[in-house]
Amino acid sequence: MPTLKTVTLGCKVNQYETEFLRQGFARLGYREAEDGEPVDLCVVNTCTVTSTSDAKSRKAIRHLARQYPQTQIVVMGCYATRAAEEVAALPGVAEVITDKRQLPDLLGRFGLVDVPSGISSFGSRHRAYVKVQDGCRMDCSYCIIPTVRPDLLSRPTEDVLDEVRRLVDHGHREIVLTGIHLGHYGVDLPDGQTNLAGLVGHVAELPGDFRVRISSIEAVEVTAELLQVMADRGDRVCPHLHVSMQSGSDAVLQRMRRRWPAGRFLRCCEQIHRSLDAPALTTDVIVGFPGETDEEFAATCRVVEQAGFSKLHVFRFSPRQGTPAADMPDRVPEPVKQRRAAELTELGKRLRQRYFESLAGRQLQVLVETPLENRPLWLLGTSARYAPVELPGTLDQIGRLVSVTAGPLVAGRIQAASRQ
Repeated sequence: MPTLKTVTLGCKVNQYETEFLRQGFARLGYREAEDGEPVDLCVVNTCTVTSTSDAKSRKAIRHLARQYPQTQIVVMGCYATRAAEEVAALPGVAEVITDKRQLPDLLGRFGLVDVPSGISSFGSRHRAYVKVQDGCRMDCSYCIIPTVRPDLLSRPTEDVLDEVRRLVDHGHREIVLTGIHLGHYGVDLPDGQTNLAGLVGHVAELPGDFRVRISSIEAVEVTAELLQVMADRGDRVCPHLHVSMQSGSDAVLQRMRRRWPAGRFLRCCEQIHRSLDAPALTTDVIVGFPGETDEEFAATCRVVEQAGFSKLHVFRFSPRQGTPAADMPDRVPEPVKQRRAAELTELGKRLRQRYFESLAGRQLQVLVETPLENRPLWLLGTSARYAPVELPGTLDQIGRLVSVTAGPLVAGRIQAASRQ
C-alpha cells in the first residue's frame, strides 16, 4: 500500500483543500505514512501571505526532500501559484499545482476515476472546515492574495449541504463555513441563487447534533439578513463573528486601500451587538503600516475599545513583495511596531477578560475537545461564543456538545459553575 505525507501551511481554506486531496488519495489506496517509514508521495500546501510564509514553505519542501530522497513532492497553494518556477526548482519537487481548480485533475492523473465533490471527514478533529467560496477582488495594498486567487467561485448550495451532512454523520459537531472572501459567497452564482445568509440558513436547517460557525468576514458584509438568520437560529449558529478591521485610522485605511472608513466599521459592529445576544466579536489589526503616526495608532486603539472585541489578532506590518505597500515610504521602525503591538495586545487582553466576565451566569453551549491536564475528571472545550471553558466530565463526552452555566474566570478560561 503506497504511503502519503501532507504538510499544510496557512489558512482554513488550505487545510480544507489538503483534506480533499488526502481523502482522494485514500480512495486510490494511499495511507498516511508513519514516522520513520518511507514515503511514496508528499503533498505540500503552501502559503504566501507574507515573506515569512514563503520561507516556511521552502523550508518544509527542502526538509521533506532531505528526509525522503526517493519521494515525489507535489506542491500546491498560494506560494506555488505566485512563484511556480521558483517552487519547481526546489529539490524533490515533481509537480507544481498553480490553480486549486486543478486538484480533481491531479487525482485523475494518479488514476482516480470517481473524484469526490467534497470531503466526508476532517481527520480526528471535532471541528470541520467547509470551503464554500474561493477568490478575492478586494485589492488591499498590503495583500498578495487577490493576485494568486483572483477568480470568485462559489460552491453550489446542494454540494455544501451534502458535505455538511456527511461531516455531521461522521461525528463532527462544529461546522466552520470558510472562504477566501466569505461575504462574496453567491455573487457569481447564476440568477442570484443564494447568498451567505441563505446558505447559513439552509445549513442551520439540516438535521443532526451540530452547530455552525461563520469564518472571517468583512463587517459591512454582515447584512441584516445574515444577522436575522443568526438571531433566529441562535440554537444552531454560533453568536461569533470575526470581522476584519486592520486599522481604526481613516488615513491608514485609505493607504491600505480598504473600502470602508472606521466610522462605518463601528456602525456595523454596533448593529451586530444590537441584533445578537452577547455576541463575540474578534478581529485582525495591523500595526506599523507605512506612515502610521502615533495619532493614527491611537485612533486604532480607540476604535478597538469602542467596537467591544473579545479577541484581537495583532500583526506587525511586514512588506510583501509584489504589493503596493511594499514600496511605500515612511517605514515605521521595528521597535515602534513592537511597542505598538505590545500595547494593543495588552488592550486586547483587557477586553477579552471583560467580555468573558460578562458571560457569568449565562448558559453556554460547549464543544468538549480534550481532557484538562493535571486535573482528573475535568475537560476543556470551546463555547459557541469562542470562549475556552473548563468543565467537569468524563472522557466519553469528548467530541460532544454540552450545555453549562458560566462561572468565574480563572487564568483566562471560564469555569463551568454547573452542567445543564
